[in-house]
Amino acid sequence: MVVWKYPVHFLAYGFGTGLVPVAPGTAGALVGVALFRAMAQLRPAYYEAITAILGVAGIFICQQTANDLGLADPGAIVWDEIVGYLVAMYRLPAAWGWVVFGFVVYRLFDVWKPYPIGIIEEGFGVGTSIMADDIVAGIYTWCVLQLVRWGRKR
Repeated sequence: MVVWKYPVHFLAYGFGTGLVPVAPGTAGALVGVALFRAMAQLRPAYYEAITAILGVAGIFICQQTANDLGLADPGAIVWDEIVGYLVAMYRLPAAWGWVVFGFVVYRLFDVWKPYPIGIIEEGFGVGTSIMADDIVAGIYTWCVLQLVRWGRKR
């Protein structure tokens, strides 16, 4: 099976989570939760660097896998959800309430695709498009979470 033929496919499918039969994006985003919990105590510069590296690598990872499968954006590719969730949770508390709230808001934006996410999804090459819409969903989520956090401090 081509999914397991190359290590890049294993990464694209979120270490296999993208192959679950129902809601693979949600399963893949759970990998993002695990990575966030592991990275939450890092200095911001390290968190930023790791997230940026994973994002840039994701362009290649997702494009290669999509090309090998002959599909534009296979639903089982979830590397983009992993990175999008990391973007969403940047400099937020690692407490479970924030982790879960961020997860729910992120998945809503990722599925809903409010403007301009839908346009971004179609505006680039395969790998960049797969990654870009989830990164923007992560940015939207980050904004919502920061507003909630700010409101709680007042």
